Amino acid sequence: MHILLLFYFLITGLILGSFYTVVGMRVPKGELFKRNRSYCPECLVTLKWFELFPVFSYCIQKGRCRYCLQKISPIYPAMECFTGAGFSYSYYLYEFQPPLFLALLLVSMFHIIFVSDLRYMIIPDKVLLIFTGLIVMYRFIFPAEPWWSSVAGAFVGLMGTAVIIFVSRGGMGGGDMKLFGVIGLALGPKLLLLTFFFASLIGTVLSVSMLQLKIISREDPIPFGPYIVAGGLITVFHGVFIIDWYLSVI
Repeated sequence: MHILLLFYFLITGLILGSFYTVVGMRVPKGELFKRNRSYCPECLVTLKWFELFPVFSYCIQKGRCRYCLQKISPIYPAMECFTGAGFSYSYYLYEFQPPLFLALLLVSMFHIIFVSDLRYMIIPDKVLLIFTGLIVMYRFIFPAEPWWSSVAGAFVGLMGTAVIIFVSRGGMGGGDMKLFGVIGLALGPKLLLLTFFFASLIGTVLSVSMLQLKIISREDPIPFGPYIVAGGLITVFHGVFIIDWYLSVI
């Protein structure tokens, strides 16, 4: 039964991941509900149902549109796998305990944010508002311990990032600030700070590496959202263990 449920969450994540990528691509352009069906972004042909199977259709079509033969961005299957793996790993860690539902919410939000910020360097307010409402509902049903840690986390996320933006004169964006606020609401101040630590560490290492390899230049803008997503995932899945381990060491 455990294996079957892992497979169920994997498939569910793949299917929802396909939808989340569309949301991340369309919301920043205000196109989410302009066309109900998925379409090729190059030739604009509406896709058939058998062209929409997550990962499988991409592999069968060898990464190209059947109509215009343009390459399909690998971000589609990659992000479908991201959510499929995230959902199944969430169940593996938490089974049907309350943290499972919070992990599923955050994996879903992280998927959309990753796509939109990587593609457009925008973290849509609409997406953050929807997940803020869902996380508030979750915290009403499963209050944090202590209950005020969610409020404190949101405050630290918003105000702490605002100070960084002010001091660095725009080194981070308003979308990053609001995203940290939502993460703080979900996880509380301790795990929020751990998320910020890992996001900064991963961002620094990857950015310096890409500069050294001349993949990017110093003038190129770098979205911070994907690094927040990476730090957030580490924290969601293993943050409590990492903090307990650190406290035991010191």
